[in-house]
Amino acid sequence: MTADTRLTGCGTALATPFTHAGEIDERALRGFVDWQIDEGIDFVVPCGSTGEAATMSPAEHRRVVEITVEQARGRVAVVAGAGSNDTKKAIALSREMREAGATHLLHVSPMYNKPPQRGILAHFLAIADAVDLPIVVYNVPGRTGSNIEAATTLALAKHPRIVAVKEASANLPQITDCIRGKSEGFTVLSGDDELTLPILALGGDGLISVVSNVVPRLMTELVRLGRAGKLEEARALHMRLLPWMRAAFIESNPIPVKAALAMMGKMENVLRAPLVEMDAKHDGLVTAALKTAGAL
Repeated sequence: MTADTRLTGCGTALATPFTHAGEIDERALRGFVDWQIDEGIDFVVPCGSTGEAATMSPAEHRRVVEITVEQARGRVAVVAGAGSNDTKKAIALSREMREAGATHLLHVSPMYNKPPQRGILAHFLAIADAVDLPIVVYNVPGRTGSNIEAATTLALAKHPRIVAVKEASANLPQITDCIRGKSEGFTVLSGDDELTLPILALGGDGLISVVSNVVPRLMTELVRLGRAGKLEEARALHMRLLPWMRAAFIESNPIPVKAALAMMGKMENVLRAPLVEMDAKHDGLVTAALKTAGAL
């Protein structure tokens, strides 16, 4: 496994800007990617659940990744979401993302059809065998309806193209087992902003963040401090960001993130159905959290 395929640090699960007409807002997306990189983010992750990939056409999905790659200009890795609960579709989309210029792929565990662990294993290995890009396994049982057990993650880690796991199970014993049992080149990334500090303290390697859409510099610094063992400083920053970490999930992601980014002038507060704008009763909470974090 080469150094350039290994993912560490803080990456942003990018929100996708839409115009009021419902189209991809290319200008806002280019500006947003540039801002994230200028703020020091370590890598970017377009077309995940935060990016509303589920309601994009295949052409839109590819275009968002192409724009992200163009704006990144090789400065950071671009980890493109390519997940599907149909293994053949996941392979086809992975090949599209490779052609679009992605450096890595993010693959969520198959949702809805809930395969057993051996089915999850077969799914990821088929993708890794078919596409020559490094793959991040994404475990998010709250969205998929099934969990990737630590033993399955560690078995997948033996494949040379499966380089990391984004762990969003909130199951610290399971995540600890992944950290304890992993090979040197494989990285364990938090997929839950609020659990990042304990995961780093246990030996985790970084984070794929939702809240860094709004505070990329601060989340990158939190990860840097945690990885360096500067836990007192990291804890202070965590506590400062905690109101936003919680407000960001007051409704389904990315509803609060889109509201916050609109408040900051980064993009319009436009989501695709069935997602809807944040309930106005949460405006005060989100505004206060952003002010505490220094984002407003």
